[in-house]
Amino acid sequence: MYFLKTKASFDSAHFLHAYSGKCANLHGHHWVIEAEFSGEHLQDSGECRGMLLDFSNLKKSVRNLAEDFDHALIYEKNSLKPSTESALLSEDFKLITVEFRPTAENFARHFYEKLLDKGLPIHRVTVYETPDNCASYEV
Repeated sequence: MYFLKTKASFDSAHFLHAYSGKCANLHGHHWVIEAEFSGEHLQDSGECRGMLLDFSNLKKSVRNLAEDFDHALIYEKNSLKPSTESALLSEDFKLITVEFRPTAENFARHFYEKLLDKGLPIHRVTVYETPDNCASYEV
């Protein structure tokens, strides 16, 4: 089995709604998405001969996921008061509403599913919210 790994990062803010710890407050992270792809056979012809996949395509796919979330406030649907959301939007802040609690665990699954939807042979996605803390998702 062959494995390829690439990373991309983004900076964003989030908070955990209905949480009793410090993470209930708005705070930011330098998130890192680490995506691992796998396959049993290398390509045997064409310009990608001897490769599982072209790294440039993998890097672009993961980088695009990161860029979508970069410098935004990411929050769970219905976790902000409508007046707060309206005020932030009126200031032209980049807001991203997600259907899940924005944890490293849920981001790992979200990015895994996005890469799978692109038809890529994704093996595992690991999301770091700090250099020492991460969550992984694989099927």
